[in-house]
Order: sequence, then structure tokens, then C-alpha cells
Amino acid sequence: MGRLQLNDLTKVFESDGSDIVAVNELNLDIEDGEFLVLVGPSGCGKSTTLRCIAGLEQASSGRILLDDRDITYEKPKDREMAMVFQNYALYPHMSVRKNIGYGLKITTDLSKDEIDERVEETAELLEIRELLEKEPGDLSGGQQQRVALGRAIIREPEVFLMDEPLSNLDAKLRTTMRTEIQQLQQDMDITTIYVTHDQTEAMTMGDRIAILDQGKLQQIGEPLECYHRPKNRFVAGFIGSPSMNFLSVEQNGRVLDHDEFSYRISEETQSALAESSQNLTLGIRPEHIRLVSSDTQNAVRTTVEVVEPMGEVTYAYFDIGEQTYTASIEGERRISADEEVHVVFPEEKIHIFDGRSGEAIKNSELGDETDTTAVQA
Repeated sequence: MGRLQLNDLTKVFESDGSDIVAVNELNLDIEDGEFLVLVGPSGCGKSTTLRCIAGLEQASSGRILLDDRDITYEKPKDREMAMVFQNYALYPHMSVRKNIGYGLKITTDLSKDEIDERVEETAELLEIRELLEKEPGDLSGGQQQRVALGRAIIREPEVFLMDEPLSNLDAKLRTTMRTEIQQLQQDMDITTIYVTHDQTEAMTMGDRIAILDQGKLQQIGEPLECYHRPKNRFVAGFIGSPSMNFLSVEQNGRVLDHDEFSYRISEETQSALAESSQNLTLGIRPEHIRLVSSDTQNAVRTTVEVVEPMGEVTYAYFDIGEQTYTASIEGERRISADEEVHVVFPEEKIHIFDGRSGEAIKNSELGDETDTTAVQA
């Protein structure tokens, strides 16, 4: 079993006489066998959270439970967890065989033959058996990462902890290793907590993702749920690439007024905004912006400033007032810089956030073809 619970976990560091709250009353419930990704910008507290779970940092307050056992102040070696670090942390003077088996040698009473057998099985699983007699310096980045994974796997832990394990790999190898780690986790059915700042990794790997900012949990949910139904402006802007576009507007009855245009809304949307302040933020994802004719309701005239053809899609950048926005259009649609166009933000696809708190008031509507319970592969 590997059910992990964080109850009001808080970590405070002291610096020059002042307190820095790295993790602020974090509550998480991770089910046995679940793959949870902690994601957020640098300094959001995700790696500190992982180190507290591992016992490498001591929590300032709160509790960490593993299968209902309080492990908050247990030593790392007693927590039945294995951690994979960003820098691999391999012993350069040891062979791959010794690196993988070292943890068993110092923490168990297994014989040399028993350890060797476990090492062989682990190397076979990771397809690195031919590397067992080599040293880390003779290996590529991807091979070193497999060795680091092997050292964690061989311990048969209750929980895997992974701290940005792919950040040192090139883009193509990262994609390959993402798939391999997912498959490995599914095959072994081990609870896994994976830290990354890369929202693409978060979206494609996790059963659920937990988005952190300044030490606080902003939202936890399945990847597509967080993408289509963000709880606040931070989540909406962080999840998705290119990022969601944001426009400051003021509500006047059934009209949202921007400095450069007016946007007429339906009675249903007006009703959803009834209890909110007049100062709002309208959000629209790049793929939901449409190029339309000039007589379309709510059409906004603008000029394309920059075009980035990507093949399947083309990113078109345009200004409204002093701000630049991004539209993602079909790659077959020809468009050029300096071209005057009319764009519209379909009402069923807009998000509306409170202009002060940033909390979501309205999210985009989902068609029948969209299933937020699905996880991207």
C-alpha cells in the first residue's frame, strides 16, 4: 500500500532574521498507485514539498501520513520511499551494477548473490543490462537516468519521489523518457509524486496534477479539468501553451467594455456575473479565437503583427490596444504579417475572472466531444 496524506503541511525557512514560507498549509490526499504531478513556477514550493515527504527537510508544522502511519519526523531510511533527483546523484567511481545495488547493500541483510539477482532483474526491466559493468561517466544522459531509476526501483518502495528527473535531457529524449516513466509506473503500480515546472510534462504524465504558487495549492484535478475549468487566473495562465489571453473589461449590464471594443453577452452569462464586481478579466485560449467577417457580432478589428507557422497550426500575434495576444489557427489557413483581420472570442469559450481576486466566475463550455476525465497520452 502507498496512500500518502499531507495535512496542513507547512515549511518555513529563516533568512536574515525573517521567515520565508516555502510551503503554506498544504493538504493533499494521494491514493495508492496514483501518479500525482506537482507543478508550478520556480520558487512555488514543489521541490520543498517533495523533500519534506522524503524526510530531507523537516516540516515546520502539519503531518505526513503513509497508510495512516505518521511519518512526519521519521528518518528518510525508515519511510519506505525512493527518490530520483534532477542530477541523478550516481557514484562516479562505482559501476552501474554497484550503483543500482548499493541501497540494498547498506539497508538490508541480503547476500551478495541475492542483491546481484535483484540488480539483474531491475536492469532487464530498464533495458540496461549491457551497461552493468560500465561507470556513469561512460553513459549518456538517458542511460544515467535509467540507472537512477533502477536504484530507486530495486528498493521496492511504497512511494516514488521524482524531482524534475528529465530536466537535463534534450527535448527528444525527454519525450521518450516521459513515456517510459509512465509505462514503468503503471506496470509497477507504485504511488508516484513527480515534480516539474514544465506544464507539458504535467499534462501528459499525471493522473492528477497539483498546481502550486507561492507555497499555496491553487488547484488539484485531472489534467484536462485544470485546463478547461481553471479555478483562478493563475491556473488558467500557467496551464496551456501558448498561454491563455487575458483582457481587462468592465461590466455594464449585458456589455463587457474594453478600452478598444465592447463585447455583448447573453442573459445567461450576465446572470452568472450578477454577484461579481464590475472589474473583470476576460480570458480566451488561443485555439478558441476565430477569424471572422467584419459584420460578425463582437468582432474586433486588428492587424497581425507576427506569424509563426508550426505546420499543423499557425500562431498569429496581434495587438489590441497596447497588449499583444495570440491566436492559434489551422496551419492550412494562409495569413501574413501586416494583414488586417477581424477576430472574435466565442462566448461559449470565454472564461471570466474576478478582476481583483482572480477567482474564476465563468469557465468555457465543453462540447460533448470533450471529456475532462480523460488524461492525455
